[in-house]
Amino acid sequence: MTTTNKTGAWLTQEAYDRLKKELDHISGPYRHEIVERIDQARSEGDLKENGGYHAAREEQSKNEGRIVHLKNLLENAQVGEAPADDGVVEAGMVVTAEIAGEAMTFLIGSREVAEDLAAGSELEVFSEKSPMGSAISGHRVGDELSYTAPNGKEIPVKILDAKPFKV
Repeated sequence: MTTTNKTGAWLTQEAYDRLKKELDHISGPYRHEIVERIDQARSEGDLKENGGYHAAREEQSKNEGRIVHLKNLLENAQVGEAPADDGVVEAGMVVTAEIAGEAMTFLIGSREVAEDLAAGSELEVFSEKSPMGSAISGHRVGDELSYTAPNGKEIPVKILDAKPFKV
């Protein structure tokens, strides 16, 4: 499945497939397993001092949050094809930039892609919606700019290279 919806995070096809499989599991069999554990713990009596019940309820809450996150991510994701090799920074590009005087190479896309990177890869992943990601998106190789980091500091950036991500 390849979509061209540009509103969401960029994912590789492998990341999309892995996350879809995870969603199917946690919204189906795993969700039912948690409900069964809650029912079992509830049948043991006093809920105030029932550690198993409280642990299962907490796990249920985390699982439901992950389901909501994955549904939103997958419904809005830009999946599959890498962008054009035109030197413009956008989701799906591996960018080399001089940031505050230090060269860094990273992928602009969803952090969910990180698990699909080759073993031992040092490539970091930055969201296109992060302060730096949004600041450099749309800029070209050779552009110099700055962005405001979450700590309030202005960070200078020079874009040295931008190439489409390849698995």
